[in-house]
Amino acid sequence: MTNQRQRWPALPVSDWEPTYDTLHMYTQILGKISLALRPMTNHWWQVALELSARGLRTAALPHGDRTFEMELDLVDHVLHIDTERGERRTVALGRPVRDFYTDTMTVLDELGLPVAIWTHPVEVVDPIPFDEDTVHSTYDPAQAERCWHVLCQVEGVLDEFRSRFTGKASPVQFYWGSFDLATTRYSGRPTDPPPDADTITRFSYTAEQSSLGFWPGGTWINGMRVEQPIFYSYTYPEPSGVRDQPVSPAAARFDASLGEFVLSYDDVRRADDPRGAILDFAQSTYESGARLQHWPRDVLEWTPPTPPSHRRAMSAT
Repeated sequence: MTNQRQRWPALPVSDWEPTYDTLHMYTQILGKISLALRPMTNHWWQVALELSARGLRTAALPHGDRTFEMELDLVDHVLHIDTERGERRTVALGRPVRDFYTDTMTVLDELGLPVAIWTHPVEVVDPIPFDEDTVHSTYDPAQAERCWHVLCQVEGVLDEFRSRFTGKASPVQFYWGSFDLATTRYSGRPTDPPPDADTITRFSYTAEQSSLGFWPGGTWINGMRVEQPIFYSYTYPEPSGVRDQPVSPAAARFDASLGEFVLSYDDVRRADDPRGAILDFAQSTYESGARLQHWPRDVLEWTPPTPPSHRRAMSAT
């Protein structure tokens, strides 16, 4: 049980919200640089960050005939900027967002990689432009690293769930606007976004989809503030009757205010098998929506073969 607590530590928003808010703004700066440089991909896939062995990073970013990438190192708590020429520059974390933004842009200029971005954060209440933000200045390295370790645990489970699907599906991606880790499956049929959709939503909801993700909490979903870390799952468009479908594990439920199935992270971390609880939630909520929308599941789902190295490891235990 001790090892399980270490792998799935408590993550109450109230314990680390000031650090959370600062880290959120750091990730938005990296995300907006990606947005400025990478070509538009369906459902905004090109702007998402990905987990690395040390934190969160961009993909390789094109800049004319140059290439670079950026990584928020949440072990040493610096931003690494690496170029195709072998150059590496670092920017320290733990300072006001304004200083972090200014230093990051200065380093890019010095490397001959200038980038212009819209400096207003998105998907947050009362956004402060990065170049003016001295409010978000609290950064506890241990708290930031703890969140990253939780994200690493979650990513492995979401990646396993994604592997069961042969149709169009997103990678497991970290979205810096809403600060969540998610993967989405698609039926292969187009649909229309909501009539009142904003720009982000309009380009996200162009196809039937089933989305699964993890929020550390403290963010706003559909106008509601989520006060605790949760796993979420929803089908778009929402099929009639989905809210009444039975799902697993027993702690999972449909939250009418959010319009999504939810499972508390605390219920997962206290479970005898946290990984199994997440996979049960993922599979049962996906099936509820896909069944009601009549997805061609026989051609979209499969059982991946176990790699030989995994088979040897299992036989040795």
